This record gives sequence, C-alpha cells and structure tokens, in this order.
Amino acid sequence: MPNIVCIIQARTGSTRLPNKIFLPLQGKPILLRVIDRALQSKHVDHVVIATTVKPNDEKIVDLVKNYHPRVSVTRGSEEDVLDRYYQAAKGTSTDIVVRATSDNPCLDPEVIDKAIELFLTDEKMDYVSNNIGEHTYPRGLDIEVIRFTTLEALWKTTTEPIDREHVTIHVKRFPENYTWKTLKNPEDLSKYRFTVDEDADYKLAEQIYDELFPKNPNFRLKDIIDLMKRRPELIKINEQVEQQNKKY
Repeated sequence: MPNIVCIIQARTGSTRLPNKIFLPLQGKPILLRVIDRALQSKHVDHVVIATTVKPNDEKIVDLVKNYHPRVSVTRGSEEDVLDRYYQAAKGTSTDIVVRATSDNPCLDPEVIDKAIELFLTDEKMDYVSNNIGEHTYPRGLDIEVIRFTTLEALWKTTTEPIDREHVTIHVKRFPENYTWKTLKNPEDLSKYRFTVDEDADYKLAEQIYDELFPKNPNFRLKDIIDLMKRRPELIKINEQVEQQNKKY
C-alpha cells in the first residue's frame, strides 16, 4: 500500500473569526477535533499540521506537539501556502496526500476513505475531490486527494499568486491537464454548511457537538444530517454566512 499522509493547514490569523481553531467543542479545541477525526481514517498513515512561521502560530505548535504518535507539525510561509504544503508533504516521504483544513470539525473519516478509495482505482490518477465539478457534500466536509508527484509538479511550475495561495486550485483551473474524478454523495447535501468561518458557524458546530458527541463521539455525516432533519431550525443559525476563498 502507498504511504498516505493527511496534511491539515492551520493558522491563527483568520480575519473573520481570529483564533477560531482554539474555540472549544465539547471541551476540546476545534483543531484537535479535526485531527481526531482525520486519525479515524482507515487509510491515513500520518497527520501533519502545516502552520506558519508567524510568532502567533507558536501556540499551534505547542498544542499539537506530543499530542499523538501519528501527528506531527511543520512550519512554513503564510503567503505561499503551496510551498508550505509541499515542504510538509516532502518531509514525510508520502506517495499520496490528503488535504484537509483546520476549521472543519465535522470532517468525516468515512468521506476521507471514500475519496482515497476512488483515487486508488486508477494508478494514473492525479487528483480526487468532492469539491471539483459537481458539489454534493456539505461545506465543511471538503476533502482532496492528490498524488505527491502532482503536488510537486504544481510547486515547481506554478507562479500565479492564486495558485501559490490555494495549493490545488490550478487543477481546477486547468482540469484538462490532469486525470481527476469527483467524489459524489448519493444525496445532494450541498445546501448544508458545517465549516467554521464566522461566529454563526461556530454556534452551529457547538449545537452539533453538544447534541451528538456525548452519545456518540464518532458521529458521522449521516448523524449530522439526521439531526438537521429532526431540527430544521438549526440550518437557520448560519444560513446567512457567505462562503469565502480561504487562505491557511
């Protein structure tokens, strides 16, 4: 089996909700909730937190170091996120990289595994994601899988600021140059939003964790959707939040 590493980008410098990755959900910071869920993947061998060299992000290092034997932390450029990401991947000798972000506390390890398994169906595959082409997963369940050699080629050849800032966006801008597939959910759940960008998003995440975690710490997307269907008023908590292109 190939070596598969999940790299989670994290920084404290969010403009809309500063230090959001330290906000607690059932007694543990959002970032650690994301890590815990990534570790539950059947296929991920190691998790790397890729943060910046900014002094403020020292507290991310302090939080993560020694947290788990399969978790490490690296530091790099705040602006050139592609370089930070590539250096983090290069340091692990990985074959396949799973990309996740630090503000998605509802990240589902089963979705990660489905994306990896779809990727592994073709030895020539460059990239698999549930947010390229047709979007059928909620915002906040985003996952990407990219071959290390493809990531390395992006690092070597792309020069546009947008490509350096958003890591894999070059694949989406020029899909004809890559072998890729979209991971699709049987039911279109794209109307839901479970990421944390603003205070309203955090309030919804709190509700989800308070409702589901005590009974089942390993709750999955299906459990969240069942909750939202039982309590449709919850979707109103953050329905006014506009999605932004994030930089980590």
